[in-house]
Amino acid sequence: MSQENVPAAEEREEEDAARRLSEQQMVRREKLARLQAEGRDPFSRLTWNQTHHSAEIKRDFEALENKGVSIAGRVMSFRDIGKAAFIDLQDRDGRIQVYLNAEGLGEEAYAEVKTWDVGDIIGVEGYVFRTRRGEMSVHAKGMTLLAKALEPLPEKFHGLKDPEIRYRRRYLDMVMNPQVMDTFKKRTRIIRAIREYLDTRGYIEVETPILSTIASGAAARPFVTKSNALNLQLYLRIATELYLKRCIVGGMERVYDMGKNFRNEGIDIRHNPEFTMIELYQAYADYKDMMELCENMIAFAAEQVCGSAKVIYQGTEIDFTPPWRRLTMTDAVKQYGGIDFSGVKTDEEARAIAKAKGFEHELKKKLKDCTKGDILNAAFEAFAEKELIQPTFIMDYPTDISPLTKQKPGDPTMTERFEAFVYAREISNAYSELNDPIVQLDRFTQQAKERELGDDEAYMLDEDFVSSLEVGMPPTGGMGIGVDRIIMFLTDAYSIRDVILFPTMKPNN
Repeated sequence: MSQENVPAAEEREEEDAARRLSEQQMVRREKLARLQAEGRDPFSRLTWNQTHHSAEIKRDFEALENKGVSIAGRVMSFRDIGKAAFIDLQDRDGRIQVYLNAEGLGEEAYAEVKTWDVGDIIGVEGYVFRTRRGEMSVHAKGMTLLAKALEPLPEKFHGLKDPEIRYRRRYLDMVMNPQVMDTFKKRTRIIRAIREYLDTRGYIEVETPILSTIASGAAARPFVTKSNALNLQLYLRIATELYLKRCIVGGMERVYDMGKNFRNEGIDIRHNPEFTMIELYQAYADYKDMMELCENMIAFAAEQVCGSAKVIYQGTEIDFTPPWRRLTMTDAVKQYGGIDFSGVKTDEEARAIAKAKGFEHELKKKLKDCTKGDILNAAFEAFAEKELIQPTFIMDYPTDISPLTKQKPGDPTMTERFEAFVYAREISNAYSELNDPIVQLDRFTQQAKERELGDDEAYMLDEDFVSSLEVGMPPTGGMGIGVDRIIMFLTDAYSIRDVILFPTMKPNN
């Protein structure tokens, strides 16, 4: 490109950029440019002395009436009535009305404020009072523009409702939809309540690796990455189980890790590739102890955050009050599917049932490779799972789908494992943990064969974990709980994306 054409190209780029901006965006940029030219750049402001928030003023109105306050927040509406105006100011706690007039601010300052826009961030100094209509407000004596909003907020009557936009631009979602801010405040309180419940019972919170050379502790497809420094393939963790059991071997006795797990699988209203999980392990306990812990801990969180163990979820009352219903997987399939697996002795008999009852689509591998345990689990998913609305523990899972679990005494085909279900959704998975290193190695070896058959969710062999069991692990109960799903129930959220601040999204190209 010749030198004389460079300015022309730059002008075209500026014109193209201008066309991409709406008229309102252009006006706001012009206002900002004027302020900057006058040496009043709002973005140069470093801090603001915020003495009170909206909820505090309303709660303590009698004590604060006629007292000075300094508040800050976003302008959500501006109502000009001539010689005076009203602003709805939104801060982290909600909204409060600001009253302003020329007498209180001065003619010049009042005129300047009237050029500000909805969406701007402002600071207000004034005193607390009640308007003639009885609304608790702040009478402005001084106002400062702290940040200029260059993009208009969504139109107030229709708001921000498109789910894709809401999840992709969560900051706008929180500004425009007060219930969203409330959901994420409750999320924090729920997580705090879970920690409180465990901490007061002698559990130690630890942090386990997110990067590992082995994807272990769950049947799931991992994310793969690489360490350039080590020239080594690594996996993002799919579970924390095997590290936490090492802590039990080391003598911690009660331990938990609450943090992010990553599974390279489908995305729907119940699944996000990145999600929050808590796993906990207790020495000298079994899966029955884990049941009691699970139901009591979730009821505690519900009472702390919602005021009751009974909550409304999508129009249905869910009662988390302990004790929850307990049902074996075999009995659940018999009750809801009309199939009695207690008399089925061989894999061939089970395969014949799957064919006859037509639930082969639930199987995770080819029918000819399925065991009785695989088919019992598929029958449960086909017939029983959708019926479990109130909190229910489904107990005693087949050994061949539970490689980290102790067998039930007297029945080598079943294990001491449960999953908890609410509203037809699994919320937790727990075991009487397998602590026999010889049996554990055999189970891992069998899982390796499953991987060879194409099951990329089968467990990988973790030799170091087997070595830790050889040092000696006491009888242990362990449990994993999907924290996001608990939060969904306690905030009446339809989708898991509604309780994850920034869910995984495709790029917006």
